[in-house]
Amino acid sequence: MYKKFIGIDLGGTSVKLAILTAEGDIQQKWTIPTNINDEGAHIVPDIVASIKHHLDLYKMTADDFQGIGMGSPGAVDREAGTVEGAFNLNWKTLQPVREVIEREIGIPIFIDNDANVAALGEKWRGAGADDRDVVFVTLGTGVGGGIIAEGNLIHGTAGSGGEIGHMTVEPGGFDCTCGKKGCLETVASATGVVKLARKHAEEYAGNAQLKFIIDDGQEITSKMIFDLAKEGDELAVLVVDRAAYYLGLACSHIGNLLNPAYIVIGGGVSAAGEYLLEQVRTYFADFTFPNVKKTTHIKLAALGNDAGIVGACYLALMETSK
Repeated sequence: MYKKFIGIDLGGTSVKLAILTAEGDIQQKWTIPTNINDEGAHIVPDIVASIKHHLDLYKMTADDFQGIGMGSPGAVDREAGTVEGAFNLNWKTLQPVREVIEREIGIPIFIDNDANVAALGEKWRGAGADDRDVVFVTLGTGVGGGIIAEGNLIHGTAGSGGEIGHMTVEPGGFDCTCGKKGCLETVASATGVVKLARKHAEEYAGNAQLKFIIDDGQEITSKMIFDLAKEGDELAVLVVDRAAYYLGLACSHIGNLLNPAYIVIGGGVSAAGEYLLEQVRTYFADFTFPNVKKTTHIKLAALGNDAGIVGACYLALMETSK
């Protein structure tokens, strides 16, 4: 029997876990809530207890597994197996994640940043078609990303490689949570698209429904903006065009620097689908070096919420195969 893997995708509201084969096929998966009380002190013990429970349930032991992979928010020290600065987990101090899980479960564990791990999932079993050069961009509340070049994750000298959301696309633009202005995150995330809508509504003089909703003080979401744009709402169409422009510009920089086979777009905003991507591709083509335009393709992510657990499996597979 080939040995199996455990994949862990640690998020601010839930922890996704799975048992997978060495080919990345999910055999069992389950979710537990992320308990961030007491400075996140319950998170790792809850993960340990859940894994132990499921191994008992499926009559499995540590000997059945080759490794555990894990994606975590925050600054991950891959060598030490620690995480710090994961504020959405309420982790205010350095967390010895590997030490605790290996001691309690008896299976080697490998940890990386959650966006990097999701990128590995899409590269291996998703839209990246297992190519050696894939960039993953995730459009959620913020904008994250992961870069795989010549088969390797790019971490950079201090672990900040792949901070795609903080590429400047509008110098002097909206304030970003990172302290800069005009980051991609401020115009292409779910919150960024709403900011764009409010800005353009101030300058727009027509009768669009989106203009009425904003001026009426109603709540708006990125999904609502994309839905209205698909219906032909003039202001919503303008807003989506601007978001696609910034995203296409950022993708052109990625393409010109790295020439990946695929730039894969995922996250909540990507639910707008081909409607958004067709516009992004148009701007990408405008800004891209000719050979890159022909060889780098922009695709929608394929794995959805499973990208993290599949990528975690691949991380452990890569590390244990060295």
